[in-house]
Formats: sequence, structure tokens, C-alpha cells
Amino acid sequence: MARELLKFITCGSVDDGKSTLIGHMLYDAKLLFTDQEQSLKLDSMVGSADGDIDYSLLLDGLMAEREQGITIDVAYRYFSTEKRSFIVADTPGHEEYTRNMAVGASFAQLAILLIDATKGVVVQTKRHLRICALMGIRHYIFAVNKMDLVDYDEKRFLEIQEQINAEIEGMDYDLALAIPVSATKGDNVNKASDNTPWYKGDALLAVLEDVKIDQNTSKDGFLMSVQRVCRPNRTFRGFEGEIALGSVHVGDEVSSLPSGEKAKVSGILMTDKEVQEASAGNAVTVSLDREIDVSRGCVLAKDTKVEIGREFLAEMLWMDEGKLVRGRNYYLKLATQTLPAVISDIRYRIDVNSGEQLPADEIEKNELAVCEVSVGEKVLFAPFSKIKEMGSFILIDRVTNATAACGVVLKAERNKRNLSWQQVDIDRQMREESLGQKARTIWFTGLSGSGKSAIGNALEKRLHSMGMHTMLLDGDNVRMGLNRDLSFSEADRAENIRRIAEVAHLLNEAGIIVITTFISPLRVDRHNAQRILGDSYSEVYVNTPLAVCEERDVKGLYKRARAGEIEFFTGINSPYEVPKHADVTVETVSTGIEENVDIIMEKLKL
Repeated sequence: MARELLKFITCGSVDDGKSTLIGHMLYDAKLLFTDQEQSLKLDSMVGSADGDIDYSLLLDGLMAEREQGITIDVAYRYFSTEKRSFIVADTPGHEEYTRNMAVGASFAQLAILLIDATKGVVVQTKRHLRICALMGIRHYIFAVNKMDLVDYDEKRFLEIQEQINAEIEGMDYDLALAIPVSATKGDNVNKASDNTPWYKGDALLAVLEDVKIDQNTSKDGFLMSVQRVCRPNRTFRGFEGEIALGSVHVGDEVSSLPSGEKAKVSGILMTDKEVQEASAGNAVTVSLDREIDVSRGCVLAKDTKVEIGREFLAEMLWMDEGKLVRGRNYYLKLATQTLPAVISDIRYRIDVNSGEQLPADEIEKNELAVCEVSVGEKVLFAPFSKIKEMGSFILIDRVTNATAACGVVLKAERNKRNLSWQQVDIDRQMREESLGQKARTIWFTGLSGSGKSAIGNALEKRLHSMGMHTMLLDGDNVRMGLNRDLSFSEADRAENIRRIAEVAHLLNEAGIIVITTFISPLRVDRHNAQRILGDSYSEVYVNTPLAVCEERDVKGLYKRARAGEIEFFTGINSPYEVPKHADVTVETVSTGIEENVDIIMEKLKL
């Protein structure tokens, strides 16, 4: 009979002894091969363990980890006792590698949080506890380590236990247990220690062997996200995926979401074997008795409620080096769906120390926040508390393709679900034909004083003389009206560009040629504008050196920025990211305004 599997994570602050704890557990339980044991002893001789065995070396496999004495990457280790099988993820404690810790937490059913008895609960302990809760972990063991350094003092242990109780107050959990241990000496790791006669509980390994975890194998309902449509020949069409909830039987009637079409299950394949039923956790291929609309990203469900909408509220861990600001666009990866999405609002930031909800316009790396997420198309989701597989997601940066955040769905934003684009009888094509032109947006970007407004104005005059219908949106003019409520912070600059792009989009729908002249310093914001405008977007980079722009300084802004009177001034105390793939690049040092207009007209075929 197969042993029950427990997946757990070790986490905590730097040098709390996570790797040492698991290494000692494996060593004392004689779960190492002979060559592993010999290698450990030899490696310890050249380490920093003063001649003693350095148990952390069993999990710290990277050279950088051994040199620094810290964990950087996540180390996964499988081991088995007579009672149970285990997979442990030993995760880094340094704040710089918080994203690696979150990856480990995403797979775990239980968390062991290491706490240094000499330091007590620290900021990183609190951060890791909140990340574990975000990932849906409900079982916690607090290993109060290095008890040997405080002479196994019961009073010190009780003080730390009070700190732990303060942190978990108000949390939703099934187990929260504190154990006094010494990872280096082995106290209360695999067996009870004589050094802590005042501790009456079980040793750590015994707790891990006996803890009961709800596997969520409910037979009620059925849900499976379609990972792949399998069609090896014209006679067979199957839908592959892992069953996330409940079970399915041959003959069951299931719905395909979001279409809502129904069909009966005609067959179930588990690997290459036909079965009559399958339950949660199994990868299967389901075939149906009739052809309905099912593709990757769809969900097959029975008696299970899944939300279908474009807006939801989410709690997220921000993992990107750049700040999270509202209005930025990402790819949302939820279950088997990948869709464009935008952070439409930041509700609040969660203070790691107190759990307090704080107002915020932007979120820094490793911070937790609650945000409104808007998705470009209808997305299938469920609150994480109800269906974990349909309520967890990641955000992917559209430019770098890096994972920017991980998060969970809290609830649907019902007040926005009924919004949809109103179809009208007079469409864009008809308006363009009436005006005799093709609508587009010509997006000028460059430093202040580069000549954007002068060239944009001259371009509009040229187009107007040709009988074209145009609209020039200039930076100062827009900020004096539509966007006068926005500052020059990174968050408000992103919102400024988003609003401008939306206005340009509406004008393009009216058949009008739009010219915009804004610094728009960040590539990601210009990319977002391009996403809103689609094929109508053409980018013109006015490549004028900073020294020339500063020498011109028509408005005296550079002088004031150098004097520290203006914050967030592009080129001085705020960055400008040069376009990588502008449609047209012009310069104003040796080329005149009208000549630049000629270049733009020719290259954009206006």
C-alpha cells in the first residue's frame, strides 16, 4: 500500500537554520545513502562547522549557497519513513529571494517556519507567514530553533510563543504548533530531547508523520480545466487536463464553460487505460458524446459554480524589480487560460509587520497588496477559498515575459461585470469612408525640449492643408484639463498615458487622425498605449540629446529640476527609456521642422 504523501516547506529569516534542520532530520533518521553520508562528512571538513557535521550542505547545493552559508534557490528533497512519504521544499530566507520562497510555498500543504530563539519573530518571519497564508497553507509548525544558544530556557520559548500567537491571531488555519528545537544538536527534531523536560509535545518528525491534511477529494461536483484538445484521428476527440475538484463518471452530463453547452461523458482515459470514473488529482482524457465548443482554457464542470467575468479583486505578492502601478498591462495566467489584463486599481498595501491595510499608489518588490484586476476577455475563475485551482494566478510582464506577481482571487467585482462595449450602427469604417481618410494615432515621444510639439504642430498643419481631419493632443494641454488631477509620480504618469491612449482610441473610432506629443518616458507605458490603439499606433521618436534639450530649456524646467525644485523630471531625476523599435526616428539638431515632417509623411505613407 502506498504511503500517504505530505508536501511541506521550510521558511523563515536568513540563518534561522532551515537547511540544517532538514539535513539533521534526514541524517538522524538514516535516510541517506552511504555515499551521501560520506560526502557530507568530507564537505563539512572544509566548511565552517568547526569540525562538526554541517547538515545544511545536504540541501544547499549551489556553490554560492555554500560560500555564503545561505539558501538562494529552492531545494526539493524526497524522503520516506515507515509511516509516510515526504517532499520538502527548503526555501531561501533572504528578502532578495522572496519570489523563490513563494514558488516553494505554492506547492506545499504545510509550512515549518524557523524562528531563531535569540532573535524571536522578525520581519521576514512575518512576511513568509503571510505569503504561506496567501498560498492557501493552513497547517503551520513554528520551529523555535537554536534553543541551545539560550540554554533551553522555557521562559524564552514562552515569550516567542506569545509573539507567534499575536501573528496568527485572526488568521484562518487548521494547525499552529510551536516546537523548541536545536537543528545543530538534534533536540526535538527526530526524538524528544532531555534538554527540554518542560516541553510535553512530540518531536518534529513525529508531528509530520501524524498530521492530518484535508486532501480536498470531495466527491461532490466536478471541475477540470482543459489543457489540451487531443485529436489523433478523425474518429476521436478528447479533452486533456487534471481534475481539480470532485469526480467524473462515464454517462455524467457536463457543461463546457464559458459557452454553457452540455454533453455526456462517453469515455475516460487515464494514461492509456479506459476507466469508468476518475477523481481529483488524476490527469485524464475525457471524450464526449457529441461535438460542442471546447478548447484549451475552457472548463468542463458539473454541479460546480465558476464565475465568468472580466473583473475581480485579488491579493497579490509583487515580485518584479519595477513598481506595480495602476493602469499597467500584463498577461494573466489562471489555470489553463492566458489573457491580457490590467491592474485597474490598487485598493491597499498590506503592512508586513502589523497586517494593517495602508493606502498606496504603487507597490514595491516583495510587498503584498489587494488590487482590482480587469481582464481583456471573459475569464473563468472562482474565489481561491472555494476552488484553489481556479483562484490562483500569476501576472506576466508583456515586455520582458518575466513573472511579475502571483496572487489569489478574493471575489468577483460584480458592480463592473455588466459593462460591455456598446455596438453601434455607424462604425469606424463608415466614419472613415465619410471623411475620406484612414484613422490612426501618431505617437511622438522624446525628452522635454526635444521638439515634439513643434514637429507635431507642423505635421497637423500639413495634414489639415491636405484636407485631413486631425486632432493634436499635447502634454501640457491635456494635463491642464482631462488629467489635471494627476501628479508626475510613476503611478500617475502611467495613468496619464493610459487616459491619453483611450481618448486617442475614441477619436480613431470617430475616423480622426490623432497626433500626440508626450514625453511618455517608459517603454512599458508606450507598449500599453500601443495595446489600446492596436494597429492604429505609430511611434515617432524625436532623438534630441539631453544636453541640447537642457540648453534650449524654453520653459526653464531643466534649471528648476537641477535646483531640486521639480521632482520626477525626465532626464534629470527620472529616467527616459529610448524606444527600441520606433516606426520613425527624427532629430532636431541638424534637421529642420519641415524636413522632419517630410520624413514622417514618407515613412508613415500619410
